[in-house]
Amino acid sequence: MLVFIARRLFVSVWVFLAASVVMFSLAANVGDPLADARQLPDGDAQARAIADITERMNLDKPLVIRYFLWMGAALTGDLGVNRQGHSVNAMLENAIGATLQLVTAATVIAIVVGISIGVISALRQYSGLDHTVTFVAFVCFSLPLFWVGTLLKQFLAIDLNNWLRDPAISPFWIGLIALITGLACGSLVVGDRRSRLTVFVSTTVAMAVLLTVLSATNWFADPGLGVIVIALTALAGALAFTTLVSGLEWNSPPMRAALVAAGLGVVAHFALDAVLRDPNFATIMLLALITVGICYAVGWFVGGELYRRAAIPAAVLTGLFTGAVIFTDRMLQSFASYSDSVNNRPISTIGASTPNYEGTFWQSGLDSFGHLALPTLALVLVSLAVYTRYTRASMLEVMNQDYVRTARAKGLTERAVITRHALRNGMIPITTLTAYDIGTLLGGAVVTEEVFGWRAMGVMLITGIREGDPMPIMAFFLVSGGAIVVFNMVADIAYAFLDPRIRLS
Repeated sequence: MLVFIARRLFVSVWVFLAASVVMFSLAANVGDPLADARQLPDGDAQARAIADITERMNLDKPLVIRYFLWMGAALTGDLGVNRQGHSVNAMLENAIGATLQLVTAATVIAIVVGISIGVISALRQYSGLDHTVTFVAFVCFSLPLFWVGTLLKQFLAIDLNNWLRDPAISPFWIGLIALITGLACGSLVVGDRRSRLTVFVSTTVAMAVLLTVLSATNWFADPGLGVIVIALTALAGALAFTTLVSGLEWNSPPMRAALVAAGLGVVAHFALDAVLRDPNFATIMLLALITVGICYAVGWFVGGELYRRAAIPAAVLTGLFTGAVIFTDRMLQSFASYSDSVNNRPISTIGASTPNYEGTFWQSGLDSFGHLALPTLALVLVSLAVYTRYTRASMLEVMNQDYVRTARAKGLTERAVITRHALRNGMIPITTLTAYDIGTLLGGAVVTEEVFGWRAMGVMLITGIREGDPMPIMAFFLVSGGAIVVFNMVADIAYAFLDPRIRLS
């Protein structure tokens, strides 16, 4: 493994260097950086402007010398200055921070949700759910991103902000949402028609009652979960994660460990009330680490020697999930005050944050979420379709392999067959797609940034091309090109862990 990593690293370095030569040659000839200076009136002002830009950008030196000057400075961490004399390091720091904030959530959501839907669609091949997922995936994949962004700004942000001033749901929308929810839940059930119909009816009625109560109590204007909802959600999380890890057995050690973790989370909801009133990011991260440590210990002791391997992840996942539910509850409790502070326009259509906004930790979090909601949703709708289709195709191919049929013939449960055999091998092409997707997204979402007014990596690249300035372009290349090389190398290494049949020598 170490020899393989060293060889891949050696090859990646040379590929990156060769790409940097090509990129610098293109960036240096993309435009005329002296065009603006030549438009000045003839005289000393024009001559001084041309001389300043020439000296600053080393335009009087050959292209090869300029490349090595840039490379030598880049190796020391100095990316130079742009045409106006501004530090490219400072520009990159601001741009990459905004890009990471924009694409991280979208990438994670698209990967997790897309793979999950793809697996379910493959398992229910040619069912109503499968046809619906296929249709929606193709529609989302074919939609232009700028058009999706514009529609979201008009019909989601503006209309939703107007609705939140007096949030009441009409009977028509209650019935429509309840019907869609019932159809979705009924299609997920594996069983006969009677079982699906029972789930459809019960889910539809429950959703209709829930929406009616929430609308009547004006919950959407001043939302919150409360301890009962937190406890029920934590219980559902314990059941779901235990089923995923070891199967649904009510009295098994993994189930007990997950239930203990959920109970401790509910207790923490009361015990940490003072700490969570206005924490900071470091406090939240510290609480998450403490949660992992405590839940790991719970899984270790409750699982015993025979079940520790399943009890520990079940407890840790349940604990983190319960913590996320408590985090969401605190965020929702601050929604009313935050909405008032931004003139009842909580969903923003432009920019990464409200200028000069000052509030509590929870209000600042809502401000970031309000600015992230639309661009994240736009990116997710497009990426989700890709992950869904690739995962479905990969799973269908794997499910027909001999080793999957052998696993079923040996008497393994369907959960074990899917998670341990089919899914693990089906993730190999998805790993390649994920590595490339993460690398390219770190280079910025150019169209999304333009539509929603984000000053991030994509805008820095477009500005450098428009002004014929190679320094911002090369800074963009260092991040995006380096990310693609690194994540593709990580994908190659991950293949060995996903499929032991792959040999790295």
